[in-house]
Amino acid sequence: MTTIPDLKPMPQSERTRSPQELKIQREQRRGAIIRYVVLTAFGLLMLYPLIWLVGASFKTNEEIFSSAAFWPKDPTIQGYIDGWQTSTPYTFARFFMNSLYIVIPKMLGTAFSSVIVAYGFARFDFPGKKILFGILIATLLLPDVVTRIPQYLLFRELGWLDTYLPLFVPQWFALEAFFVFMLIQFMRSIPRDMEEAARVDGANTFQVLWYVVVPMLMPAIISVCLFQFMWTMNDFLGPLIYISSVENYPVSLALKLSIDTTEAFNWNQILAMTVLALAPSLIVFFIAQKYFIEGISTGGVKG
Repeated sequence: MTTIPDLKPMPQSERTRSPQELKIQREQRRGAIIRYVVLTAFGLLMLYPLIWLVGASFKTNEEIFSSAAFWPKDPTIQGYIDGWQTSTPYTFARFFMNSLYIVIPKMLGTAFSSVIVAYGFARFDFPGKKILFGILIATLLLPDVVTRIPQYLLFRELGWLDTYLPLFVPQWFALEAFFVFMLIQFMRSIPRDMEEAARVDGANTFQVLWYVVVPMLMPAIISVCLFQFMWTMNDFLGPLIYISSVENYPVSLALKLSIDTTEAFNWNQILAMTVLALAPSLIVFFIAQKYFIEGISTGGVKG
């Protein structure tokens, strides 16, 4: 006897699509192309000032004002050479080191103190917790300019003027409420099972925080460090208020010094040093952007 083979339905990829399905697919493809084109155009529009800044740093001072094109006609690195030397007895290397003297302790102090305060609010119940947390959140609405004069008078009495101490010591005491709030939200999304297991094994509070919570909190901590790094590198007002000696200037003040020292500005030098001043923040961001995005997205959702 001849056996009749089983007739199985053909896969969707092998069947002929209906005209309606083809029309929907074409519309979806067309919509995706339009979205990518619009996003690319807006992205280039937003990035063009930065792109032009990089290109202009290789132009002569005259060509900067005669052409809006990105790439210079005759590229030169003379702006970098002259700008690095500055018009002071110090090179820009000194000013970059001064910025690191502010950034590193400020970044580490912010991360350390914010984690401890956030852990206390997220994991413990104590008298006045809601009131203290409300005061903490209320400081987010307080403009920095309101506290400038009291802080200046305090640091003057302490003899901290013309030093870096006013620029990073307050951050050692969880001054940045935004970071504390972000870490609290991140901790609330972390289950407590591992912490309870560590306590059963005999770990104390600080051991639980260091060996259990901090490793799981690392994406948010990296986000805090990135924020503080970029904000501090771009800070101009703080150093302007507290630092008066040229040898103590960070990069932000050194750029302004380059403009103030001559009547005819050498803009190619200023733009070249601006590119170098932006480079650390851009490099650090692109290296750690994975943890930055993960920390921001997870910290905004309570699990």
